[in-house]
Amino acid sequence: MSSAQAAGDRALGEYLSSECTACHQTSGRHDGGIPAIVGVPADQFIALMNSYRDKQRENQVMRTIAGRLSQEEVEALASYYGSLKPAP
Repeated sequence: MSSAQAAGDRALGEYLSSECTACHQTSGRHDGGIPAIVGVPADQFIALMNSYRDKQRENQVMRTIAGRLSQEEVEALASYYGSLKPAP
């Protein structure tokens, strides 16, 4: 477990995940241009979300979502999604 994953509140991440699952598959499968986030290592998840927040990535929806989340919430989501295993 990475330090970022250990630092995040997994229960909070699960609570916050409902907004994510509106677009991202909970199965962990890639679906039509929307990447899977299930099983993404916490440090990578955090880096991706921060890159949206810092406008280094182009997707406006993700920029908006990342911009609304606190760092604590990003870490919680990272902990939650990093703990999940993609469906076979």
